[in-house]
Amino acid sequence: MKIINPATEDVIAEVELADAAEVDRAVERARAAFASWRATAPGDRARLLRRFAQVVDDHAEELARLEVAGAGHTIGNARWEAGNVRDVLDFYAGAPERDHGKQIPVPGGVDVTFQEPLGVVGVIVPWNFPMVIMMWGVAPALAAGNAVIVKPAEWTPLTALRLAELALDAGLPEGVLQVLPGAGEVAGSRLVEHPDVAKIVFTGSTEVGRIIGAKAAAGVKRVTLELGGKSANIVFADADLDRAVASAPMAVFDNSGQDCCARSRLLVQREIYDEFLDRLARAVREVRVGDPLDPATQMGPLVSAEHLARVASFTGPEVTPYARGACPDGPGYWFAPTVLAAPPGFDPLSRTGDPEFRRAYEEEIFGPVVTAIPFDGEEHAVRLANATPYGLSGSIWTGNVGRALRMARAVEAGNLSVNSHSSVRYWTPFGGFKQSGLGRELGPDALAAFTETKNVFISTE
Repeated sequence: MKIINPATEDVIAEVELADAAEVDRAVERARAAFASWRATAPGDRARLLRRFAQVVDDHAEELARLEVAGAGHTIGNARWEAGNVRDVLDFYAGAPERDHGKQIPVPGGVDVTFQEPLGVVGVIVPWNFPMVIMMWGVAPALAAGNAVIVKPAEWTPLTALRLAELALDAGLPEGVLQVLPGAGEVAGSRLVEHPDVAKIVFTGSTEVGRIIGAKAAAGVKRVTLELGGKSANIVFADADLDRAVASAPMAVFDNSGQDCCARSRLLVQREIYDEFLDRLARAVREVRVGDPLDPATQMGPLVSAEHLARVASFTGPEVTPYARGACPDGPGYWFAPTVLAAPPGFDPLSRTGDPEFRRAYEEEIFGPVVTAIPFDGEEHAVRLANATPYGLSGSIWTGNVGRALRMARAVEAGNLSVNSHSSVRYWTPFGGFKQSGLGRELGPDALAAFTETKNVFISTE
């Protein structure tokens, strides 16, 4: 398969895609490697993961530039991503020696629990944050003693392949971490269905997540699913408007809007709605879209021609943008940052009003498009925020601490920020409510998702 640079449309690599038979062979290699990897002393496993983190750090610029070329990320974002890969490995390198069980008081003996690794874990990675999301699954799975097979997205396999090479350079045993590029319908499907794969970690669309969940259920296979989002950015009249306006563009346009946590529904209290949109329009026109290798660039291209066509379908000739920024002409999959404001008569709760705007407001666009509507008070804001099948992330802007806490408890989402748009920290759990997924990644308890609890009773009578 040809790998295309989204900013130039140049072919930068050709990658052979694995078929189902190659997946089977990879699983056999992983099963063989698992036996010795699980038996590796926790301290030795920890040292290897720390060495892997150091090797990643030594190659951080190489990885960042590979992500710029393969995924169209800005160089600033890509450097952060390479650093995040290193940091996640470092964080979970501390876990093997702290993967404690419990001693439970019982009559007649001693009761203890052990956290046993699952075996072979499949990690199916999306194209929007290839190396970062790969490592969210890989690092805790390896720390827990599992062997891992990664199936990267077809469009963006380059950093995953390089990370597998760096893992071997760091001393991880052969077969403990494998990367298999392949089509989702072939390699991904076989990985999900294979009886010797104990768990699947999938990040991607809710539609595909449902299919994976159903296939995994047939074999009682464990899953972690991080799926779609349509997150709300809720701005109250008592918020610091300068900060709220300044941060709103990149809350949705970062990574060209290709982010499941993007705050793509902007809910603004009616008293400040017109002022906020006027100021937002000026901020959007100043977003710098262009060469991803320029450190001043804030937004690069979309990932592919196919995805560009899909995003463009939400802002066709029947939709009049409230504001639109600029983007380069010529080669590349460019789309200007765009604001759509609710037309008169639009009510998402009764589902009345312009159907074209409603489609953009309700569906996950996964591009640099934000829809804005007004609200009246806390109760209305909560109803609007929750009127979606998704529940991944969101932001609440207010100067009232009590209101912030009330809203944070009432909004149905797994990751909320107050006066901030931050969603992901590797120290804290990440995952969604409703159709945004099952399970949690990251945080101090991530190893629980990659182990089984074994209970052992020892009689003293």
